[in-house]
Amino acid sequence: MITPVPSRRAVLAGASAMGATALLSGCVTSGSTSGGTAKKGGAVTLQSNLSAPQAKAAMQKVVDAFGTRGKAGARLNTVASETFRTQLPTYLTSANPPDVLTWYPGSVAEAYARRDLLLDLTDIWSKPELSGYSKALHSLCTAASGKKVFVPSTYYWWGVFYRKSNFAKWGVREPKTWDEFLNLCDKLKSKGVAPIGLGAGGNTAWVASSWFDYLNIRINGAEYHRALLAGEHRFDDPEVRKVFDRWDEALPFFDKNGTALPFQDATTALLQGRTGMMLIGTFFADSTPKEQLDDIDFFRFPMIDPKLPMVEEAPTDGYFASARTGRAEETKELLRYLATAEAQEIYLKSSSGTSLPTHPDAKDSGTPLVKKGRALIESASDLTQFFNRDSSDALAPTADTALLHYLSEPKKIGSVLTRWQRDAQKIWSQ
Repeated sequence: MITPVPSRRAVLAGASAMGATALLSGCVTSGSTSGGTAKKGGAVTLQSNLSAPQAKAAMQKVVDAFGTRGKAGARLNTVASETFRTQLPTYLTSANPPDVLTWYPGSVAEAYARRDLLLDLTDIWSKPELSGYSKALHSLCTAASGKKVFVPSTYYWWGVFYRKSNFAKWGVREPKTWDEFLNLCDKLKSKGVAPIGLGAGGNTAWVASSWFDYLNIRINGAEYHRALLAGEHRFDDPEVRKVFDRWDEALPFFDKNGTALPFQDATTALLQGRTGMMLIGTFFADSTPKEQLDDIDFFRFPMIDPKLPMVEEAPTDGYFASARTGRAEETKELLRYLATAEAQEIYLKSSSGTSLPTHPDAKDSGTPLVKKGRALIESASDLTQFFNRDSSDALAPTADTALLHYLSEPKKIGSVLTRWQRDAQKIWSQ
């Protein structure tokens, strides 16, 4: 049984008392995944997937600040994000695992907690560093067993991002409805601009899931969306087919290189004006020169059914720890520090600063972009996490396969959904 995802109102009961997020990469150092017995004592290993240069440097500053406290030491290992994603089960089942790992709470953490792979962190949630966290975050970080298994650090939003100077040059403005969005695409296409960038190429195929998520919550609602990802509905249901009927309307406006470029290169195309806009999370800003961030703006994914409340994607990031660590006390000391306002502010000041901290006393960057993002989240009727976070790391590859197949052969959507359901059923039945 998966811990219920808290509603938007539950999250925002503490979100206004919350703050901002981001990502990481690099190489595994010796000892991270090697065999043998986990050693007691010594520096705690923090295995991070935040590999963009700004995020990686920011994480190092956090680790360095922890080291000055003198209670324990830590070593940062940064692993390319997609390598990290595929190797995470190996990290957690290793005889000598990394002690602390960046990843996601909710359904994803629950999947590992059910296998007894995550360290019980219940005791540190009563410590001062976490005592002010919202009830929603308490729920999100609690496994079905009742144990706390996660420490959150930041959260962020998804939106349709664009350059303000380009929209002004092209004489266009933000749409609010689906029809207005398609009209905007028409105008951009008439100016020789590829209206929609995607960034689902290379090792970031998962970006395509954002389109599935948003179309599904705009057409079928958040409750149906979560139930679908939990296996309570089928991917070949008529309701899911409606999602692709709408996607078909936007498909002619997608950049023809959308499934060839990873999101980092798609970001470059957006900045250079070769594409007009892109549905993406704020982590893309870590691939954006800081001097260009002031020219970045976004709008919420357009309304499709006016009878449905406006739900937004607002994923939470943070840390869990290996149950096999031989440094449990030092590991918990690091996690307590990562939960502090100090640690979260150090990270935000050193990275792109386009996320919100989870500690109620931590300050975000306060930029117009971040203020608008916070307002988006706080005005949402409900919040979802993201496809893999609301389902599992195991189910995510089925989405990558299905959505890339659809994007390359949209007329074969019937067989695509049939195969998706078959592949997903194998995961759900395990």
